[in-house]
Amino acid sequence: MSDSIRLNSTQVAEDFRRAAHQAVDWIADYLADPREYPVLPAVQPGELTDRLPQSGPETGEPIERSLEDFHNLILPATTHWNHPGFMAFFGSSASGPGVLGEMLCAALNTNAMVWKSGPASTELEQTVLGWYRQWLGLPEDFFGVIYDTASMSSTHAMAAARQLADPECRQRGSRGNLTAYISTQTHSSIEKAAIALGIGQENVRKLEVDDEFRMRPDLLACAIEQDLAAGRKPFFVTATVGTTSTTSIDPVPEIAGIAERHGLWLHVDSAYGGAAAIVPELHHIFNGVERAHSVVTNPHKWLFTPSDCSVFYTRRPDMLREAFSLIPEYLRTKDHPRAVNLMDYGLQLGRRFRALKLWFVMRYFGRQGLQQILRNHVRWTQELTAQIRADSRFEIVAPTPLSVVCFRLRSTDEANQRLIDKVNASGKVFLSGTVLRGKYTIRLAIGNIGTTWADVEQAWNLVKAAV
Repeated sequence: MSDSIRLNSTQVAEDFRRAAHQAVDWIADYLADPREYPVLPAVQPGELTDRLPQSGPETGEPIERSLEDFHNLILPATTHWNHPGFMAFFGSSASGPGVLGEMLCAALNTNAMVWKSGPASTELEQTVLGWYRQWLGLPEDFFGVIYDTASMSSTHAMAAARQLADPECRQRGSRGNLTAYISTQTHSSIEKAAIALGIGQENVRKLEVDDEFRMRPDLLACAIEQDLAAGRKPFFVTATVGTTSTTSIDPVPEIAGIAERHGLWLHVDSAYGGAAAIVPELHHIFNGVERAHSVVTNPHKWLFTPSDCSVFYTRRPDMLREAFSLIPEYLRTKDHPRAVNLMDYGLQLGRRFRALKLWFVMRYFGRQGLQQILRNHVRWTQELTAQIRADSRFEIVAPTPLSVVCFRLRSTDEANQRLIDKVNASGKVFLSGTVLRGKYTIRLAIGNIGTTWADVEQAWNLVKAAV
């Protein structure tokens, strides 16, 4: 290494050290209380683009200039998912330990394609997912792997199911009669998986739900019988523990029984709700999940781990390998009974050290600490539900088994949309909506690590004042 390169590397390290101290101080203050920022930015589409240079710099700039632009340009255009008033979609907040783990992940910049390219990444991932599997009460034969999002986890589940149902699909492509089953409340990512894998949307059966927005096992059994009679091959069904619109919990044991009778792969989507299963009094939501072929749960939603971190478990990792393992000579390694090459268990080759941030979170809070936070969120949801029920101007539209309340003003869809817009314009709260039984419905999701009961009360007061 030449002196000039060494000197340059030293300069880069010193510039980083100086700027990183500033950044960490800002991050610590931000995580302590993001309330000084509006949850939703007061910007219009294209506004930030117009303020940014239209071409990159020809020569380097001091790193402080980038930090300055971060504060002056980026922050004012940011939707703050870490804000305690962020109650739209599902909570997805980053805790300090998780951010620290993410920083170290970026610094190491490892790529765990094969065991040799990332021994620590590979083995910590297996260890941490073993801890989490125990917390969730899943059997020991469930093999775990981390993907980026639940959408990709579910896609891998369907790919493994296709491999089980049609072993020749790797060579000739998908056969045209494979049929999958979901409910009208199942996340759209399952349909996207069918599109991406060549199953096709027309081969995905959408089943109606019951009064609590849960999949109806009777309709599932009937649809399977009809498809079998028509010469089709049912191969995959998704049950959801915590649906996206309402957080309803499908009757997994009944669905598992039907799947077992007909040889279908049962995938459980618990991307949001799964974390609640670590709480003893809430573990019932996982009844029957041990009978599934695969299950996904996202620590980056309700376990305060920075995005992205989607945990996928399967008791048929052999099908995952058969679906995806493809080893060119330049990636061939010596076999060892304890060496896991994670590239064999998915589409992606490059793999970040995502387990590091989950490890930091689990160790810092411990199981009991995380349980208490989740308990609070569920308890506050019940308290809020009671207050909404007591106000005759509003109605609860769906059950509230976890930490989301679906409610609406007893008025028109337009009135409910105006109400949300007015609340969100305050900058203190961000709510989202959905459509249930043909009516526009307000969703208030409690799930951020910094949210308190005072934040929930503030949101409800803003809603009442907006009527």
